[in-house]
Amino acid sequence: MAVDTSDFKNGMAFNMDGDVYQILEFQHVKPGKGGAFVRTRLKKLKTGSVIEKTFRSGEKVDPVFVEKVEYQFLYRQGNEIILMDLDSYEQIPIGENVLGDAAKFLKEEMKIMAITAGEEVLGWEIPAFVELEITQTDPGFKGDTVSGSSTKPATLESGAIVQVPYHLKEGDVIKVDTRSGEYLERIKK
Repeated sequence: MAVDTSDFKNGMAFNMDGDVYQILEFQHVKPGKGGAFVRTRLKKLKTGSVIEKTFRSGEKVDPVFVEKVEYQFLYRQGNEIILMDLDSYEQIPIGENVLGDAAKFLKEEMKIMAITAGEEVLGWEIPAFVELEITQTDPGFKGDTVSGSSTKPATLESGAIVQVPYHLKEGDVIKVDTRSGEYLERIKK
């Protein structure tokens, strides 16, 4: 059941060139001269890469039903991450490299979403923001200010190392952006 460009919606997924792509945004363009077309930004679900593609108006694509399945992070075992399907309680191992840099922000019992099409897992999503406790950092000294632009390294409970302001200490809980690895704010206790 092919769908044409007039049925495009943000979030819709379809097969193209042997891969599954998801529409991030699209725009119908009707120039004064020539045929109408649809300009799109597409995300390749397996790799996360974003491309721009133009379709002729009326061009057809094969839609794919994409589903998100919730998993829970249990523990690390060597270079593998052990996840549990929250519906079937089945435990599955995946390579840490599959999640990329985001894997270093995982903490026990954290929810992770698998993006699936049929039985095939196309990708994984971890929360964009996590709250983690600082387990090791150098102490701040008198004169280190909150508004200063200086930072120091801090090791978090997940093992990740991020740059934090000097006034933070061990035991503080901070919010981190998992996409960039940046410190955002200290969480009040």
